[in-house]
Amino acid sequence: MGDEVMTGQPLLQVNGVETYYGNIRALAGVDVHVNKGEIVSLIGANGAGKSTLMMTICGSPQARTGSVVFEGRDITRMPTHEIARLRIAQSPEGRRIFPRMTVLENLQMGAGLDNLKHFAEDVEKIFTLFPRLKERHAQRGGTLSGGEQQMLSIGRALMARPKLLLLDEPSLGLAPLIVKGIFEAIRKLNEAEGLTVFLVEQNAFAALRLSHRAYVMVNGKVTMSGSGKELLANPEVRAAYLEGGRH
Repeated sequence: MGDEVMTGQPLLQVNGVETYYGNIRALAGVDVHVNKGEIVSLIGANGAGKSTLMMTICGSPQARTGSVVFEGRDITRMPTHEIARLRIAQSPEGRRIFPRMTVLENLQMGAGLDNLKHFAEDVEKIFTLFPRLKERHAQRGGTLSGGEQQMLSIGRALMARPKLLLLDEPSLGLAPLIVKGIFEAIRKLNEAEGLTVFLVEQNAFAALRLSHRAYVMVNGKVTMSGSGKELLANPEVRAAYLEGGRH
């Protein structure tokens, strides 16, 4: 994918955000933006604050200072369920599907009430994207493999017809071939439908190859940004995150 930067009003703007857990500051003045139609990734070591930023965008925890703006609207103090209604959908770290529900029931849980008239069409789209889920549509989520559960988590988020898809560590604990398939599915959605994606990922090589732009986070701060290609070629990024990491 190219390294072009989209123009116009950012879909998502995070401005000077500080987030705390009690007295511990997890995010220290973070600025990022995601333009409509982009795939933007956030890379960094474990514990850098990447997942905290994802959760802050979704309103839990809320930023103590700074702002989160979506489509020009300040959502910093909005409750999580209202943020979801704006069609921001998240596939969280650790998948967190409903293990006792079938694949189809999990997808039903992802569909907003507004989208029920599109349900059959949307399910078919998920099954085309992830054929494995179609084969297992009547199977309980908890009996799926890790890769299948990740596909289901992403599929459930897509059922909300999101304007912005937040993906938190989609490759975590998965075999390289499964990771490749999941990232290829994200690329297809972006290219075919213009889906906007904000991706948090430890697999820096895969994330940067997929992304239009990317940010590097260290200890709750953004320390570097650029196109995916620029960061792939950056010696500091290569030394810290890419050496031996081509998955």
